[in-house]
Amino acid sequence: MANVAVYNMEGKEVGTMELKDELFGVEINEHLVHLAVKKYLADQRQGTQKAKTRGEVSGGGRKPWRQKGTGHARQGSTRSPQWTHGGVVFAPVPRDYTIKMNKKEKRLALKSALTSRVQAEKFIVIDELKLDEIKTKKMKAVLDAFNLNKAIIILDSVDKNVILSARNIPNVWTAQINTINTYDIMKYNTVITTKAAVAKLEEVYA
Repeated sequence: MANVAVYNMEGKEVGTMELKDELFGVEINEHLVHLAVKKYLADQRQGTQKAKTRGEVSGGGRKPWRQKGTGHARQGSTRSPQWTHGGVVFAPVPRDYTIKMNKKEKRLALKSALTSRVQAEKFIVIDELKLDEIKTKKMKAVLDAFNLNKAIIILDSVDKNVILSARNIPNVWTAQINTINTYDIMKYNTVITTKAAVAKLEEVYA
């Protein structure tokens, strides 16, 4: 089992904590991490783009001029792509960009992402993260104690004070146990969490 230091909100070490290898010590599968990130980004796409092909544009049914003898190039319709108001070549149509991954793959990708943060010493555990009021300055002070300007904060429950205090800080994201994903862990690089959240993570995912 990996051992990590436990800090208080001032950045001082107050103890250590053992992490379960089933979640934080797996063999990193880079392919599944890549696939999970690709899936997340693809799933954000609406796929509602649409343009009309020459067969869908109204008008253009009559041949604009006779085939020969005019000096013009032959034309069959004024709705061909080269004409103004003509159709679009290979026009985009609504489609589903969703990429499928089974549950085991998604879980292993998440475990790989968390393991990579632990191995890179980018996994910070705080004994308790509590703010008595909604104050961005206080949340910023916690991040400054660890010299961080980009991080994801994983909470064991919805804490309005922490979430709203971190909301206006650039490159900082808050998530709960049931909303974390591989993309956010890789994007925000450093993970900040609490002892209670780690215990819950191990309970749910290990």
